[in-house]
Amino acid sequence: MSKRKRDPSLPPITAGGLKIYRRLLAYAKPHWPMFLLGVLGMALFAAVDTGLAWLVKEFLDGAFVERNEKVLVLVPAGIIVLFAARGVGDYLSVFAPGWVGRQVIKSMRGQVFSQYLHLPVAFFDRAGVAQLLSRLTYNIELVAEAATTAITSMIRDTLTILGLLGWLFYMNWRLTLFALAVAPLIVGLMRVTSRLFRRYSQRIQSSMGDVTRVAKEALEGHRMIKVFNAQPQEIRLFETVNEHNRASFMKLVTVKAVSNPVVQMIAALGLAAVMYVAIRQVLDKGITIGEFTSFLTALLLITAPLRRLVNVVGPLQQGIAAGESVFEILDSPAEGEGGARTVVRARGEVEFRDVSFVYDTDKGAVLKGISFTAQPGQTVAIVGRSGSGKSTLASLLPRFYDAADGQVLLDGADVREYRLRDLRAQISLVSQDVMLLDDTIRNNIAFSKPGATPAQVEAAARAAHVLEFADDLPDGLDTRVGERGILLSGGQRQRVAIARALLKDAPVLVLDEATSALDTESERTIQAALSELVRDRTTLVIAHRLSTIEKADLILVMDEGRIVESGTHSGLMARNGIYAALHRMQFSV
Repeated sequence: MSKRKRDPSLPPITAGGLKIYRRLLAYAKPHWPMFLLGVLGMALFAAVDTGLAWLVKEFLDGAFVERNEKVLVLVPAGIIVLFAARGVGDYLSVFAPGWVGRQVIKSMRGQVFSQYLHLPVAFFDRAGVAQLLSRLTYNIELVAEAATTAITSMIRDTLTILGLLGWLFYMNWRLTLFALAVAPLIVGLMRVTSRLFRRYSQRIQSSMGDVTRVAKEALEGHRMIKVFNAQPQEIRLFETVNEHNRASFMKLVTVKAVSNPVVQMIAALGLAAVMYVAIRQVLDKGITIGEFTSFLTALLLITAPLRRLVNVVGPLQQGIAAGESVFEILDSPAEGEGGARTVVRARGEVEFRDVSFVYDTDKGAVLKGISFTAQPGQTVAIVGRSGSGKSTLASLLPRFYDAADGQVLLDGADVREYRLRDLRAQISLVSQDVMLLDDTIRNNIAFSKPGATPAQVEAAARAAHVLEFADDLPDGLDTRVGERGILLSGGQRQRVAIARALLKDAPVLVLDEATSALDTESERTIQAALSELVRDRTTLVIAHRLSTIEKADLILVMDEGRIVESGTHSGLMARNGIYAALHRMQFSV
């Protein structure tokens, strides 16, 4: 990595940190006119401090040395003008970067959210949802702080220091050089605090993700916690991550608390030495009382922006650490567009040809040599014990994962040859864990087909037996379902999911244990809706209840990732193998 020269007054940033920071600033670049307005305000704000030091000299020398009566008008007028200019500069330097900051946050959040939606399923298998939410909310706020607020302070305070230094050199360059002898100590301190801030900021962001994760799990699992009286252990678990977060923050606070007094003490030592030399010059009549007081005023005024520059190291390094985690998401490879083959509506022939799949090489293959064919309009049921690979098999068809060996084909073409968007347009999914948006029943059904007419939505709702319960609700199909559909029963949620799949009208359907969590009465209603859904569609049914798949055209029995039996219900029962044993087990009660 090549070395870059930089202003020693700025907080030290590593080469990697500098690269991240430049990338952060790129988000502010489109809004440069507003940011330039803010810089103008910063320059105006900085000029006032230098003007104040000049005004002190004019007042003291004019009033007490020259006895000039014009100072009666000039000094009060100068005070009003300076502080009016300071107010304008202060407003512009806060409002303009703040406006840019919110634009940066909006833009980054939009990009990260869009990236989340385009990342492969395997990414979410590895990453915790709470950590991802923390990056979308907390981390991006820190990024904007570094990209705008921190740089505001850096520019404004650096300009103030440069203006005051210029005045000091103009007044007495020898004395100024003497005063600057403490500068290397302050810069060294800023280097140390910068490294500490970066390290602790990364720990804080990780601990915030843990707090979010534990809270999210508790809020989503509140019923389980209540029924098992598990509040004490959940409180203890939250206390652990909460305390870790507090301890991480306190390390950051400690560095901030120590750095300020140390900087001020170093500055005080330098100021004491300067005062000794300056007073000696006054006594020797080397400088006037006005020049001495103006020099002292400028020197004292430097301490405040210098302290703010030290303080800005914290938000700056926090933002860089946060930016690193956000850019890790943005740089993660998305799913891609798939192949070049297009399809408007497939016939629905599905074939698995000697397919194997591995999640983790250390744990071995999950699927081993899977081969079968589902003809258009056929229903193929997949049964087996938990962990036999049923759901994994179904996940290969819409390319949530890709086969390690072999081929998955749709209408005779490898699914990897199709454009991903076209491929998934051919497939509908109804699973046991129904995902509903916190919206109306109507909008949840229409989710699968944007632009669907009210008549089409109502037809799908009628076919899926949704209207049987929706007509009894105060707002009918316009009734809100609550977060994840919590205001509906399990059977009602399933019917909405079936209506959604009906509306999509895809030629291939995957039913992933769609009735396993329902009572007998609800199951009958759902089965009636499903019979409408599977008509003229190629259907893969992953079933736990064998009573629901007795009429399937083909039943595949899986065990340890292999198809160990296949055939119709009657044929498999006659064979008296694994399927027959599973069937007897379920119906022996």
